[in-house]
Formats: sequence, structure tokens, C-alpha cells
Amino acid sequence: MDAVRREARSVGEAARAVWRRPGRERDLVVQSLKAAAAAVLAWLVGGVWMGDPLALMAPWVALVLVQATVYSSLLTGARQFGAICVGTVLASAAEAVTGDTTGALALSVPVLMLLANWRRFGDQGIYAATTALFTLTAGSVTMSSVGHRVGQAALGAAIGVAVNALVLPPVHLRDVRENLAALAREAGDVLGTVAGDLREGEWDAQTAAGWLSASARLERCLESLRSARRWSQESLRLTYGPLRALQRVPQTPLPPQDEDERLSRVTGHVTALTRALAVAVDDKRTPAPPDGPALRAYADMLHLIGQACHTESDRLLNDSVDPCMDGEMDEKMRRLHERLQERLREHAGQGATHTAVLGTLLLQAENLWAEVVPDHGDR
Repeated sequence: MDAVRREARSVGEAARAVWRRPGRERDLVVQSLKAAAAAVLAWLVGGVWMGDPLALMAPWVALVLVQATVYSSLLTGARQFGAICVGTVLASAAEAVTGDTTGALALSVPVLMLLANWRRFGDQGIYAATTALFTLTAGSVTMSSVGHRVGQAALGAAIGVAVNALVLPPVHLRDVRENLAALAREAGDVLGTVAGDLREGEWDAQTAAGWLSASARLERCLESLRSARRWSQESLRLTYGPLRALQRVPQTPLPPQDEDERLSRVTGHVTALTRALAVAVDDKRTPAPPDGPALRAYADMLHLIGQACHTESDRLLNDSVDPCMDGEMDEKMRRLHERLQERLREHAGQGATHTAVLGTLLLQAENLWAEVVPDHGDR
């Protein structure tokens, strides 16, 4: 029952998201309705208007070819049409050789299943075998029926690609901005958690393991961002000019790819920072953690950087392109940096182990600040 309630809650949240604002959920609804419309249109043309008794292939192919981008629709259409032609021809040849449906299936399907793994077919190779099954089990195999199936497949492919390209062509630009904002917010959350634990003195091996787990989530967010960037670039292929005019593409420019690299470096610095803290708390390692006042000052610094990450996330969601500078936050960072430099000089008189840890942590924080709040003059 708990699983059912969670699923029902997630479905309700997705439905509300579709209603409230443009986003991934609404894009999925539009794509699903377009696929259904393409299948109905293909049936009307092939089955009703043309009166073809073998019109099943047209709506089937049209349904599958409404893909997430116009480019993938064309690529998938070419591969699927090739697989359907190969399956139809080999099944017909097997029927002519054996004169028996069972024998033709035994002869053609193993070969077609092997061909399904051919990289030229991509993930559409399985349609060669399924087409052979349809061809051999639907009745007598004649040259006329073979021609009808190939023709209907071509008709369905044309309708599916045309509907995807001409009716609200998919252009995935929001995903990049949303994933950038999510990555910045997650980085801020991780830094805020670390800062809170350090300030409260809750610093042990179990706490450090939690920090490492949180930084691993950052890596997954980074992979999602890279995937979204690839989708956005592909969605702009073959959708220029009149085709893009049919879609309500956001007027604000897409964040440049340099932003991906900048937040990738932020992710790397956060990961390095949590690892350095985990090493410092490990009793089996030589480095020793800084004293209490230094840790509290460092926690304040991480909290400030986390706030800057949240500001970056809000800036990205508000369709701004250039990173923002906050004079007040910069002044706070300068004062915290001076306090930690004083602590670093004090640690230098206590031994190399304390100095090494605090120096490493301070360097990671400085690197983070430089990436999260870059100077306009350097960009």
C-alpha cells in the first residue's frame, strides 16, 4: 500500500507540473499525444482512405517514430525502415523456399535475430524479426502483400517524421538550464550540510561518509547535465528556420557550455574538499583536523559559499546568463579568509599535520569561491 501511495503521489505531482508550467512533464505529454495522432493519421490514410487491408504497418511505424528530437526521428526511421524491408524480404524468401509457414519461421527468424545485433540497425534491429513474424503469420505471402507491407511502412515513417517535425517540433532547451540550476543547488546543499556539521562539532567517520555520499550525488547531477546538453544540441539539428518558428522556443539564450565546465569544476572541488575532511578524521591517517575556532571559521566560509551556490541556482532558473557578483558576500568572504589565514599562521607553530589539513581545506574553499562567484573581468 505504501508503494501504491507513493506512485499515486508521484503521478499527482507530475499532473500538477503539466498544468502549472512548461517542463519535462509537459514535453512528455505533448510527445505522447503527437505519437498517438501520428498513428491515427497513418491509419486514416493507409487503412481508410487507401483501403489497404494490410495497413497495420503504417500506424505501427508512425507511432514509434515520434521521437524526442526530429533528428532522432529521421535516424530511427531510416534504421527501422531498413530493418522492416530486410525482415519482409527474408521472410518471403524463406516461405518460397520451404513452402511452409513453420519451416519459413525456423529458417528466417534465427538469421534475423542475429542481424538485429548489427550496429547499423541500432536499437531498431528487432523490427526485422517481428516484421518477419507478422509477414508469415498474417496469411499467404505474395509479391503483392510484400509490396503492401513495405509501402505501408514507408507511409508510416513519412507521417511519423512529418508530425514530429511540423507539429510543435521538440526543442529541448529548458533541460540544460534546469540541470545547471539543480547542480548548483545540490552543491550548495552539500556545503551547507558540511558547514552545519563542522559548526556543531559533529565530525566523525560516519559523518564524513555522509559527506562523501552527498558528493557522489553531485557526480550524478553532473552526468544528468551532460546528457541534457547533448539532447539540447541534437534537438536543434534539422529544426532551424520555418520548423523552429512553429515551436515556442525560449527567447532567452541558452547558458553557454562554459557554464557546464565551471559547475563541473565546482563539483570536483566539493568532492576534493569532502575527501580531505574524511582523511583528516581517519585515525589511521597522519593529518590532524584543525582546532575548534578554525573549524568554526571554516564552517562559516563553507556556509557562505553554499549561499552563493543557491544564488547561482536562482539566477539560472530566472533565465539570466552571466554569473552575478554580490559585493556584500565578497566582503564577508574576504574577512573570513583573513581570519583563517591568521589561524593558519597559528597552526604553523603547532606542527605540520594541523597546518597541512587547514591549508588544504582553505585552498579548496578558495578554489570553490573563485568558480562560484567568478570575476566578470576574468570571463
